[in-house]
Amino acid sequence: MKTNTIILLAATLSFQFSLAQFAKIVDKDGYVNLRKEANGKSDIVGKITSDEILYIFSTEENKNWLNADYTDKKDKTLSGYIHSSRIKYIESYESVPAISINESKAIFNSKNITVTIESEPFNYKENKKHFSTTNYNGYKVEDKFKGKQIWGTDGTIPQTHYKSVSVKMGGKILQIPPKEIENLFNINTEFAACYFDSEHESLYINMVNSDGAGGYAVLFTIEKGVYKGKTLIMPF
Repeated sequence: MKTNTIILLAATLSFQFSLAQFAKIVDKDGYVNLRKEANGKSDIVGKITSDEILYIFSTEENKNWLNADYTDKKDKTLSGYIHSSRIKYIESYESVPAISINESKAIFNSKNITVTIESEPFNYKENKKHFSTTNYNGYKVEDKFKGKQIWGTDGTIPQTHYKSVSVKMGGKILQIPPKEIENLFNINTEFAACYFDSEHESLYINMVNSDGAGGYAVLFTIEKGVYKGKTLIMPF
């Protein structure tokens, strides 16, 4: 039963995210316009600086313009269109191969880079005090953990969470700060991938996590051995 559930979840996530992925802004002017419609004369809904991360949805109507979601510094998500010449897909960088992967642990290794991602069962009883609820149409829903938005559930009790995400680069070991991952739940280590931009010494750890309904994508960014932050999106 468990194996069948994993296969079904894999197929569902593969379909949902096959036409969507993270990308980085690459523009010689230092920024790019996010437009309301898929043309260069449409209203500008936001400006995104070079090297910022956004989430791209492929569109069949006009391959020169891509539908995108971008979360600004104030955690406001902007949606619009961006010209395809102004982005570089994270997946286009050199892949760091997985050498071991299962339901609770994934290890990636290439040259002088090793990435280890571990998850473990979440103890709801011990952590219940850290959840807060909001009333939605007369129903109480737990929607925050330690004051932060919950990711990976659809109103259900989290089953797993991150135990750790560690990176070894050039002999140095870096841990993703626990506070950066404490509100991310229902981890799918089978859907992890790592990419390395050798020109800028940037490592990207890409994951798609879900309990089957509350799916989200997360991208951790490390530059020159320093953790720079994460990008989160619920692409539905």
